[in-house]
Amino acid sequence: MKIVRWSCEKNEWLIRNRGVCFERALLILERDEALDVVEHPNRRKYPGQKMVIVEIDDYAYLVPYVENDEEIFLKTMIPSRKATDMYLRGKR
Repeated sequence: MKIVRWSCEKNEWLIRNRGVCFERALLILERDEALDVVEHPNRRKYPGQKMVIVEIDDYAYLVPYVENDEEIFLKTMIPSRKATDMYLRGKR
């Protein structure tokens, strides 16, 4: 697996404001438990970005990232009601 990086400042913001952190997303990625990986829907504004969809505390989060030959850089974590309905509806 490639090196996974993120901004420490963004991680602290996510913990304070959303109650999630990149470490939890990384654990899900390492265990190969991501719900899906999709192209970023706004390819014009975010060219080359993809989003991994992860489940945290029974809710789906979109985790946009960029990838090169050496690393994956996680941008943020966005709670998604739509992704929760799409990927987790049957689990509830």
